[in-house]
Amino acid sequence: MDTAFISHDDCTLHNSGEHHPECKQRLHSITEHLIMEKLWDRLKHFEAPEATRAQLALAHSEAHIDNIESLIPEEGIFYIEEDTAISRHSLRAAKLSAGSVVLATELVLDNVNHPDLKRAFCAVRPPGHHAERERAMGFCLFNNVAVGAYQALNHPDIERIAIVDFDVHHGNGTENIFQHDSRVLFCSAFQHPFYPFTDFNFPGNNIVHVPMASGTNSEQFRSGIERVWLPELKKFEPQMIFISAGFDGSLYDPMANWQLLDEDYFWITEQICNIADQYSEGRVVSALEGGYQLEHLGLCVVEHIKALNLVND
Repeated sequence: MDTAFISHDDCTLHNSGEHHPECKQRLHSITEHLIMEKLWDRLKHFEAPEATRAQLALAHSEAHIDNIESLIPEEGIFYIEEDTAISRHSLRAAKLSAGSVVLATELVLDNVNHPDLKRAFCAVRPPGHHAERERAMGFCLFNNVAVGAYQALNHPDIERIAIVDFDVHHGNGTENIFQHDSRVLFCSAFQHPFYPFTDFNFPGNNIVHVPMASGTNSEQFRSGIERVWLPELKKFEPQMIFISAGFDGSLYDPMANWQLLDEDYFWITEQICNIADQYSEGRVVSALEGGYQLEHLGLCVVEHIKALNLVND
């Protein structure tokens, strides 16, 4: 089974400002670690295209797209909100990030030209899972996974998809976009209470929350996934799975307080892939979200891709 690696050099041009944790070095670290671990040449490499306006409008309102376009500065940094900054090249990077997930979706659904390609990882920035239908926030401009998920739902053979989000921060944007959409099961495990401080009292029937306390370790994390996520995923029988792959639950990450190790990301990816092999013809599309300690981000992504690529050295 082949695994696609989708990225674009122009994603590094998105500039959030000096010392901002969501920096271009994140992508460099991932590439360096994949090369060091001799995984780079095992992947099928594709260059991300820009998402079209029509594709973005599947997940976002026209007004939101217009607003992002209007805010892009000619020079310098502009803050949409306290921690969400944009610069001259941010619009192109955001369109490439969403477009990467669209391409990944098309590739894993293409049984004619790519019959053996069933897994894809999108190494892109800015991330997306905090972007709501009408709002950019939390470093995110467009919801990359949501755009790709709608692309999948437009495919004649896809009626049910699952989106799983193991970023340490709750994927409020994805929940906002898909809440009450019975075609989508959204499973999110996250530190709580913590940013973005979502109100969890009234989730839709298709929303599965696994809130976990500050200090959550490997055993507690795995127990929560096994107890809550896996039964719901098996019950739903998704025909395709998307992953919002955040690695900021790492023990070493400065942005949160979980204590996960790199091997935990192999384990959770393996669980997701097992579900995909059983119900989804192996189809999994993963997109980078958080992860801000550069060295450990690279190590965690290596483990994630090993599991996607069925490589367990």
